[in-house]
Amino acid sequence: MKRIVLILFAVFIVPASGEVIDADLLIVGGNESGCAAAVQAARLGVRKIVLVNDIEWLGGQFSAEGVGCPDEWTSVNGRRVNFPRSGLYSEVIERIRAHNSQIYGMATPGNAFCGTETIEPAAAARIFEDLVRPHVDSGVLRIERGWQPVKVQVEKGAVSAVIFQKASKPDLTVRAKLTLDSSDWGDVIRFSGAKYGAGADLKSRFGEASAPEAYDDAGQQEMNPLSWCVVLREAGKSSIIPKPASYDPRSFAQLDKTPPWVDSDMSAGIYSMSGWSVYTHRRLVDRWHNNLDPGTEATFLNWPVQDYPLCQLPQRVVDALEKTEAGASKKNIVDLTPAQRQIIFDDAKQHTLGMLYHLQTAVHDRVGDFPQTFRYMKLTTEFGTPDLLPPKPYVREGLRLEALYMLREQDIRAETREPKWAKVMVTDGVFGFQFNIDFHPTRRRFITEDRNGPWLYVQTPSRGWHTDTDRAMFPLRGLVPVQINGLLGCSKNIGVSSVVQSALRLHGQMMHVGQASATLAWVCLRDGLQPRAAAASQKHWREIQLKLVRGCGGPGVLLWPWQDLPADAPHFEAANWHACSHASSARRRTRFSGR
Repeated sequence: MKRIVLILFAVFIVPASGEVIDADLLIVGGNESGCAAAVQAARLGVRKIVLVNDIEWLGGQFSAEGVGCPDEWTSVNGRRVNFPRSGLYSEVIERIRAHNSQIYGMATPGNAFCGTETIEPAAAARIFEDLVRPHVDSGVLRIERGWQPVKVQVEKGAVSAVIFQKASKPDLTVRAKLTLDSSDWGDVIRFSGAKYGAGADLKSRFGEASAPEAYDDAGQQEMNPLSWCVVLREAGKSSIIPKPASYDPRSFAQLDKTPPWVDSDMSAGIYSMSGWSVYTHRRLVDRWHNNLDPGTEATFLNWPVQDYPLCQLPQRVVDALEKTEAGASKKNIVDLTPAQRQIIFDDAKQHTLGMLYHLQTAVHDRVGDFPQTFRYMKLTTEFGTPDLLPPKPYVREGLRLEALYMLREQDIRAETREPKWAKVMVTDGVFGFQFNIDFHPTRRRFITEDRNGPWLYVQTPSRGWHTDTDRAMFPLRGLVPVQINGLLGCSKNIGVSSVVQSALRLHGQMMHVGQASATLAWVCLRDGLQPRAAAASQKHWREIQLKLVRGCGGPGVLLWPWQDLPADAPHFEAANWHACSHASSARRRTRFSGR
């Protein structure tokens, strides 16, 4: 049976020391989803919003995680094209294009294999600062940085406050009428006592084709791996990093069979195999084909060999975790403390630096010298971190809220390579999406008997990145906990199975989650409702849909997953509203039971 965790402890006494802030809406987490929620709530008229982030940088995947080339493709007539952009995500993309045009004289300087749009991390962080600044300046939005959530106050079955800690500071308490959990690992949901899941769902849970029948040695730790991205800039000279202590060339054997670089301007379109290489995979700035100044060339690495599986951990990680707490090495990363997670993070960083070292040495020696060799690229200094790596890992999967509706693999999975309409088109849909079921390697295999020695990644047959999905909708009910009031899911902490989360985790999708969650919060605050009551009311969820599709200070959100409907089309609202209205009146192919 799938694990659904119910934490039986919650903190009911607010500490006497430290600052106490009162708010209408508390948003925990400053990633792209949390920022979208803050802006949407402010534009809708929520008067007192507090956003608490655990680091300085805002923007999540775009910035702090170093994923500066968003995936956003779908398939149309056998060709990969961008899924229609809408809502705040389209605003951010336009700001990215404006920045690149100002700096490089063109909106899309990257010529990357995986996507048309690219942005450098520090620039992305500034874009998100600019996005929230009007609401900070107006006094509606207050942002606190560097705080970790440590306790949740629950009163009469509702989250009423979250308590945060920062080194050498008194505790910070934020009391709010509603709280959105946009944190990386769903810590507020976990501390609140709300039901949640983490790790693989068993087939008995949802009947999904890709789900395992039973747990094996990977246990409940198996999930989409994290990656510590590497952002590189042109150095013009040899810039080989020091050899990492755990480096073993056998761990990176896949790179010895892969082209490190190809001379491609990606004029054949994204995912054209003529541009497939480690270097061009997510190139940020292509100065060679765009005739830009020397020194502007930039790329980042997000390649399968650097993925870090979160099960079958190296012995050194197991030992370090066990020193903190007996049994910690068997826990899912969601259930670990920040200090325990850091043990995993540190090893993941060493692994990704080992990959870079291998590219700069063994791979360079294999293929010879060329201008774009990794040997002549250096780690960027823009993050301001001691190790020059992003402040956060790229998180593909985290906690999954047990929500009123759980979106399953069979709801969205395609029967053909060309996406059609999903089997379940929910009547309370708050955004449309389509991507493939995209699991990076979830397991590792040690090459020798030494579990501190070299290892290779393993991608199981049921957990890969080549399974297409149909065009689907995410339900409003997927944001609402089954039994705790005063709380909403945000970012990846939403009502989906592990399989669906692999297809619902991209930059744009997460911004849509933030907008939808904030719009639901606005209705609840305005009418004095709890989220479950609003989600059960057709009047309210139809109002939320209408507010989303019409936009609020910006483009509307695509509700129905039309593959060819841009947000600036004159008929955008009509096409979305007609499709959603028809689905609502017919209640076709929709299930309302919580699963």
